[in-house]
Amino acid sequence: MGHKVHPNAFRLGVFRPWEANWFANPKDYTKMLHEDLEMRRTILARLRNAGIAKIETERSSNAQLTVTIHTAKPGIVIGKGGSSVDQLREDLEKRFGNRVRISIQEIKQPELDAQLVAENIASQIERRISYKRAMKQAILRTMRSGAKGVRVYCGGRLRGAEMARREWDREGRVPLHTLRADIDFGRATAKTTFGAIGVKCWIYKDQISPQQRRLAIADGAPIGEAIAPQPELPEMPPPPRTDLVEPVTPPTPAEVTAEAAAPARRARTTRTTAAPKTAAATTEKPKAAPRAKAAAKPAAEKKAAPAKKSTTPRKKS
Repeated sequence: MGHKVHPNAFRLGVFRPWEANWFANPKDYTKMLHEDLEMRRTILARLRNAGIAKIETERSSNAQLTVTIHTAKPGIVIGKGGSSVDQLREDLEKRFGNRVRISIQEIKQPELDAQLVAENIASQIERRISYKRAMKQAILRTMRSGAKGVRVYCGGRLRGAEMARREWDREGRVPLHTLRADIDFGRATAKTTFGAIGVKCWIYKDQISPQQRRLAIADGAPIGEAIAPQPELPEMPPPPRTDLVEPVTPPTPAEVTAEAAAPARRARTTRTTAAPKTAAATTEKPKAAPRAKAAAKPAAEKKAAPAKKSTTPRKKS
């Protein structure tokens, strides 16, 4: 039997950061863990239609809890004039007894977030839309947004059938065994009148280089920022090293006079060598004249030769 592994947990520590960043004593660990779980359930139940993909928590040493909400619809979370966020912060502080700070991060491309894609398919199935149509439309939108592969899985009493079955569709490639592959995973449940239908979604975005992997873990930044393509800068030549250049010393008066006398000696030698060449050129010129005459004689003979008479008899008309 196959043992399925959660793709997000499989890549924790490789390049994907944790969603809860805090340390606790062994005595307080259980209490803090249940606080985190209860807080996530409260936020998701309260902002069900806000398109929340992920909730990150961070605890500081002064008992302050920082909650980061990643949503595709920040306007619903913030509310009119920030009233919804303030009310949510007050409720969390009363319930857990800690100071709570809420920050909201907008998801620019919800089509590339697996959790939001799965929730979108589940909401369409609840509205009695065909599961095949919902799956194909979600795959088409995700591939158009720049994903390299998508896989969608639906299981349950599809179309109200008496016997439950599983259906899945895929486009592109989804390498689940490659740790360097940036694969996002999400799941949702569609609660229908004939039972619950589960939806799972895998989205393969790109392969991450070792350098980008180190940056994502060191900075704790979202993987979308870590793998953003950067413009290639032209390679600049290294600056010249000044320690290898020899210092220039000014010439002495004796060297200046010696350099001034050197051109005069070179001019004299050129004058003496140039004279024999001109003499040789004058002696070679008369030899070219007889060749021209000899070449002209055959041409004159051709002109003087009489034209030959044709011996072929003419036909009488």
